[in-house]
Amino acid sequence: MNPNKSSVVASSLIISAFLMLAYFYLGVETVEDDMINDQKTGGIRDIADQSVNGAEMETLARFAVEEHNKKENSSLKFSRLLKAREQVVAGKMYHLTLEATDGDGKIKVYETQVWVQTWNDMKQMKEFKNPEKVFKWFLWLQATANYANRIKLI
Repeated sequence: MNPNKSSVVASSLIISAFLMLAYFYLGVETVEDDMINDQKTGGIRDIADQSVNGAEMETLARFAVEEHNKKENSSLKFSRLLKAREQVVAGKMYHLTLEATDGDGKIKVYETQVWVQTWNDMKQMKEFKNPEKVFKWFLWLQATANYANRIKLI
């Protein structure tokens, strides 16, 4: 093969590879930007400007506390909203973290999910939990399992 011809082929391959990599890099970057900027169905995202949606989110948090009190015959009192996230479903599912005061005056953190369909004028509390209780229960289970393993080993 002619040395000049092989250098032209090599140069063409290098330039082609460079152009393909540039195209791929720019294409992937554009797709990633679109994924970040667009709200995807089913994805949970933080509500960016809670000052604009603050009253609405607080109303949903208060609703969740009231529904929990009805279902559990409890007497929690809403204190404040800590965090709000939303998920597009058939409507919107709001994932709220809030503080509420129990009957003993202790402030505790709760997580709740409220499903809203504005076109049906429907809102429903789907979940209400104290993550601290769940964590303590998990630790208890873990300690019990560790103890059971030690008994078998002795």
